[in-house]
Amino acid sequence: MSARYITTALPYVNAKPHLGHALEAVAADAYARSLRLAGEEVFFNVGTDEHGAKILAKAEEAGVSPKAYTDGFAAIFKAFYDRLNVSYDSFIRTTDPHHIQAAQEFWKRCDAVGDIYKAAYEVKYCTGCELEKTDSELVDGRCPLHANQEIDIRTEENYYFRFSKYQDALLARYNASPAFVIPAERQNEIRSFVQSGLKDFSISRPREKLSWGVPVPGDETQTMYVWFDALVNYVSVIGWPENQDMFSKWWPVTQFAGKDNLRQQSAMWQAMLLSAGLPFSKEIYTHGYLISGGQKMSKSLGNVIDPMTIVERYGTDTLRYVLLRHAHPFEDSDITEASIAEWYTANLVNGLGNLVARVMKLAETHLAAPVHTEDKPLPSEFVAPIEHFEFQKAIDSVWARIQAADERITKEEPFKLVKVDAEKGKQCIRELTEEVYGIACTLAPFMPATSNLIQAAVKENKKPENLFPRLS
Repeated sequence: MSARYITTALPYVNAKPHLGHALEAVAADAYARSLRLAGEEVFFNVGTDEHGAKILAKAEEAGVSPKAYTDGFAAIFKAFYDRLNVSYDSFIRTTDPHHIQAAQEFWKRCDAVGDIYKAAYEVKYCTGCELEKTDSELVDGRCPLHANQEIDIRTEENYYFRFSKYQDALLARYNASPAFVIPAERQNEIRSFVQSGLKDFSISRPREKLSWGVPVPGDETQTMYVWFDALVNYVSVIGWPENQDMFSKWWPVTQFAGKDNLRQQSAMWQAMLLSAGLPFSKEIYTHGYLISGGQKMSKSLGNVIDPMTIVERYGTDTLRYVLLRHAHPFEDSDITEASIAEWYTANLVNGLGNLVARVMKLAETHLAAPVHTEDKPLPSEFVAPIEHFEFQKAIDSVWARIQAADERITKEEPFKLVKVDAEKGKQCIRELTEEVYGIACTLAPFMPATSNLIQAAVKENKKPENLFPRLS
């Protein structure tokens, strides 16, 4: 049995969970569940990123301490993952004592090889991204991701990380591993970024300006930069540095992240790993953005889709289905509340739900005992796309089976056949019931609760309650 380690990026807790968080969590969960079904041992990590200037500002705005603020949001995010039926093995917080100790040890190891130095600097800084920006990255003097915020011009003395030192090593990694960053378009993008020349980046802030964060070891006047601190969670959660057996078992990691996280995950973090004497990540899967009605979701446009509203109206598995089948795994995807309603009715109510109801009613009426159920390996046409993070293609293969079963019912009419040729009709019903069971097993990584309900119905030889009720 092989050991596989999977992690999402840690969401920053300056706002409630949004649909993009749901997309990443559900995709990583489907991947983890499929690996477990294939017999692999999996460690699946999620959590929260809780330090930095934005958190301090939000806490002050709310009139509470940063720790009280992050405690509240950590609970919100954990409940969010639980509501989405995410089968995580660990929920790490960057305020956890062990993580703080690991981040400081990581800093020490980078410092020991000469990769950290102190210098005065003046930079253009986007508070929204918590990142320094070059002129080429700005549009009309502003960050395109946070165009409503002024760019800060900062002059101060901080610690720097020798990012420039690792340009050749990063390029060698990209060239040796064509699928290190997935999809290829993102790998080409990060390769171009690194080839253009790397500049050392600041990894601390004066503590008098930013008290909320991990203290720099050996310098109480400085606070660790939030990205440097947060990225270390990927190793701290599997026992690094003190539990080498645990770390060796699980590392390297398959990382899930949005394309806006590309530089941090596939270049900055990989250079930091090299500096600390640790191996590269295994691979980094990057997904696109979710838009609505052709525009970025925003409160001012009124096109924000709250994932919890969808769950309350349609159920958890409907949201999982929508994100895994109707959000492209690599490109930006347009989702509206109207399209969700349409997909729910066409593919779940009239598709999967109707098939299960028709077949199980026939089985309950005409079969004296449940059909023989046997869990079989997931079909190759389902597994192969998942191995390449093509969740859309995998779930399409399931709906092809649903359509084929519907077409067989239309063609053979078992509800009539059983009345004129009982044995032949019952055999058709048995085969359809076995196919429904197979479909349910295949759906397990994507729609686990629905899969369990269908499997239970087949084993009991009983038509279940409507899986997907029609909504007025």
